Amino acid sequence: MSLTRAALARLVDHTLLKPEATPSDVNALIDEGRALGVLAVCVSPSMLPVHAEGLVVAAVAGFPSGKHHSLVKGAEARLAMDQGANEIDMVIDVGAAVAGDYNAVLSDILTVREAIGPTAVLKVIIESAALTDDAIVETCLVAEKAGADFVKTSTGFHPSGGASVEAVRLMAQTVGGRLGVKASGGIRTTEAALAMIDAGATRLGLSGTRTVLEGL
Repeated sequence: MSLTRAALARLVDHTLLKPEATPSDVNALIDEGRALGVLAVCVSPSMLPVHAEGLVVAAVAGFPSGKHHSLVKGAEARLAMDQGANEIDMVIDVGAAVAGDYNAVLSDILTVREAIGPTAVLKVIIESAALTDDAIVETCLVAEKAGADFVKTSTGFHPSGGASVEAVRLMAQTVGGRLGVKASGGIRTTEAALAMIDAGATRLGLSGTRTVLEGL
């Protein structure tokens, strides 16, 4: 796939979710994001509010384990919206998906969707590397049913790994353009980023954005 540097940047959530991140680190992320021309920055909700005029602000909920109570995820997401977030990247209860309890996954996502309202962008992190292909498909369909706007591959913190081209392709085929697909976790080169987009990713979560863009 042929993309200009600027076009690729507009697909990027420039991300800083390290536990040791400081307010000055987040300010540097925002400054760098503006300089690089990215679409959004993605930060931990405890770092909000931030001054990020010109950028979309995304915050995570239930991150990174997804094992928070659904009501806690909903409250966290609502507070992040009240403090200036435009988008929420929530982590599902991955264990529920592994066990095939898709009603629990549905309820989890619906709780967050109801907490943030119908217009906020909701991305659902499924930890694709921890799931079988069948579970990936079912979880994506449940996310769509719950009113998600995106399905997202990974937190980048799970020991099973991050995004893969195969998972992105399967997720994109499953949602069929009705939802966006965010590839995130371990995407460190221009070639890897372009491969994800070629497989169907419509958004990229990157912490090493500058390095990826410098390849174009």
